[in-house]
Amino acid sequence: MASTKLWHVISFYISTALAIFRNLLLCTLNLNQSPFLTKFMDTILSLYFRFCDLSPCAIDLDDQTTVHFWVANHRRFNKPSLVMVHGYGGNSLWQFLHQIGPLSRKFNAYVPDLLFFGKSHSKSLDRSDLFQAKCLADALKRLGVDRFSVYAISYGGFVAYRIAEMYPDAVEKVVIMSSGILYTDDQRAEQLRRIGRHPSEILVPKNPDDLRLLVNLSMYKQNSLHWLPDFLLREFVTMMYDHCRKEKIELAEHLVEKKADTNLPVLTQETLIIWGDQDKVFPLELAHQLQRHLGSKSRLEIIKDTGHAANMESPDEVNKLVISFVSGCS
Repeated sequence: MASTKLWHVISFYISTALAIFRNLLLCTLNLNQSPFLTKFMDTILSLYFRFCDLSPCAIDLDDQTTVHFWVANHRRFNKPSLVMVHGYGGNSLWQFLHQIGPLSRKFNAYVPDLLFFGKSHSKSLDRSDLFQAKCLADALKRLGVDRFSVYAISYGGFVAYRIAEMYPDAVEKVVIMSSGILYTDDQRAEQLRRIGRHPSEILVPKNPDDLRLLVNLSMYKQNSLHWLPDFLLREFVTMMYDHCRKEKIELAEHLVEKKADTNLPVLTQETLIIWGDQDKVFPLELAHQLQRHLGSKSRLEIIKDTGHAANMESPDEVNKLVISFVSGCS
């Protein structure tokens, strides 16, 4: 047993060293073709996920669609499985930087890239959250994950809600954070008027100023980008948003242009709703609407002095809430 554990440790460090060397070499070779610094940070985040005992894998659903995941290396059957679904602010690596360590210690973590983010892609023309949900559920089934809870942020909440609705026997518990699922048409029109720009221009930034605006809307406590130079932000935009830019814009347009669902099914699962009280993207009233809609099986936790990106601004509080709720200790 001891020799087996020692071999796992040795093999982990060998694979980590090789991954560092390979990625640094690739970054160096592509220095003139790609954003070097942000790709280097992406490499560091990938190594951190590996350190958390996760590995990347790609699930080909058919000849059109591939879903990329970070998955637990060793599934522990005494731990619940938790699927973590990101929003528009990046891919799974960047959005769950503050969550993956604590949550992967408590759960078998499965962290997908939504279609057209990260390394997930599709030739399908379907841009609905329903299609995203079906693809994720199909990929999880192929991974052998038959029962799981789901924790989702912002746009990911729309997808997670659909998964829980369509697959009630598979989804055990639901955590939805900062996701305006029950927007009425009037509320959406008023919020768009306040922001003054089309959501796709903000959610899929083209330049450093657009990215600063996105962060300013998402954060309450501070805008951490005001001191960063334009060239670095431009690199981030190139790496994160230029890939599948057209498809990302179409996803945003689908959400904005579709009519509000007045007959949204009530989920059968216990649901935790987490919201920042200073959310400038999805105002707090939407959290109360969602709780009223879901009824007695739901609970709303409001985090003070926190904006839309509660996972970034108040990660410790978010992690405690998720762990307590999904583990059944609440």
